Amino acid sequence: MSQTHALIQALKKQLRAQGKTYADVADLLELSEASVKRLFATESFTLQRLEQLCDWLQIEFAELMLQAQQQPQLTQLTLQQEQEIATDQRLLLVAVSVINGFSFEDLLSHYELTEMECVRKLAALDRLKIIDLLPGNRIRLRLATHFSWLPDGPIQRFFLQRVQQDFFQSRFDKETEKLLVLNGLLCNSSNRELQQLMARWAREFSELTRGDRSLMMDEKHGTTLVLAVRQWRHVLFDEIRRSSPSGSRSGLSARYRRNLRDDRGGSPVAGCTFWPDRQQWLPHSRFRHS
Repeated sequence: MSQTHALIQALKKQLRAQGKTYADVADLLELSEASVKRLFATESFTLQRLEQLCDWLQIEFAELMLQAQQQPQLTQLTLQQEQEIATDQRLLLVAVSVINGFSFEDLLSHYELTEMECVRKLAALDRLKIIDLLPGNRIRLRLATHFSWLPDGPIQRFFLQRVQQDFFQSRFDKETEKLLVLNGLLCNSSNRELQQLMARWAREFSELTRGDRSLMMDEKHGTTLVLAVRQWRHVLFDEIRRSSPSGSRSGLSARYRRNLRDDRGGSPVAGCTFWPDRQQWLPHSRFRHS
């Protein structure tokens, strides 16, 4: 990645973090919005315009250069990092919020947090290397765009518990809600293909959230998307399923058979099935199964 490209990408990140749009930049630079988009596409900003944008964003040009030189960011936390966050629900609240683009002012306006408490929680996230807490309580994420919680880790388990308790307590009949429950027979290769599609949907969801970061907070709403697949069948179906996949007679008679023992030693009578309605052991050959 060239230094110029890295610098423009860092500038875009700052604009998104502060909720600034191309239209805002156009007003500042006294250009049309189309001209601003062309500047970003061609990466042809003059040094004077870059300094003007930095002053407007209240960030030093040297700091923007430092951001441009940073290496790729975290894609996952360690188990210890997640455990520390999961054991403090207010810290978890602040962590999830800043990951979703909340500023210091947003945190104070949305939640019952004092400035001191909010600064302490942000300082804890800074210590855990999740954010950089900058002068003026500005927040810079140190997480990659494709960041995810540890599979079956402390935070994922916390949210799964809440999903089971709260998320599905809905009729999913509102304009902003949708529930699809599908089932069918898939081979393992089709299952893998479906999981790849789910990963793509997750990336598209992340892209949508990043695209909406420039909107005002009162224009956005907390939204949860649950994607899950497993080879599963309801226990009610298992209770009447043949014990033999081939559909043999022994499998069909399983719903009648008891684990009973004969009087002679406790073993089932060889070649026979116990039929409860007749209260006797009868040879398999006496019955025909469809």
